[in-house]
Amino acid sequence: MFLQILLRCLLIIFLILSSGAFFSDSALALLRQHHDAPGVLRYHSQVSIKDDFGYTWQVVLYKLFQPGKSEEINLRLVGFPGVVEFAHPQNLEILTAKGKLLSASDVYAKTSPAPNVGEYKLTDVLQKLPSTDSLKIYLPIQREKPLVLNISNAVVTEWQWLVTDVN
Repeated sequence: MFLQILLRCLLIIFLILSSGAFFSDSALALLRQHHDAPGVLRYHSQVSIKDDFGYTWQVVLYKLFQPGKSEEINLRLVGFPGVVEFAHPQNLEILTAKGKLLSASDVYAKTSPAPNVGEYKLTDVLQKLPSTDSLKIYLPIQREKPLVLNISNAVVTEWQWLVTDVN
């Protein structure tokens, strides 16, 4: 009886450790699919990431399929209301781990749904990103220095999967 309990405990410990539950990144993305309207599908990866000041940001990369239009891939960034305001229209700057600087244009160049929301066109940019390296995203906000979000390699890998495999 003792041996059976011991074996069950060891099996449970093994399953927990092999699942990566104790070693996973703090910012794991989650892929979802939505029907925005009849015939309009949206796939997105959503993750919460803390900035250097401890504020949590919602980071959503989405791929939109609309009948008769080319697919769009945008990155929506939502900060805590009243804490930050995006500077529109300014490009989002993305720095790869190898030092390559990329730029994404502002979707909300004319109007934004809220001051704490920014959205940027990544359709062309994502093809230039390495699939396994982490990124730094420089948010154009209303202050002298841009705010930096660190995007883990696990999230970048999921973004690449969303871009290449979801049709």
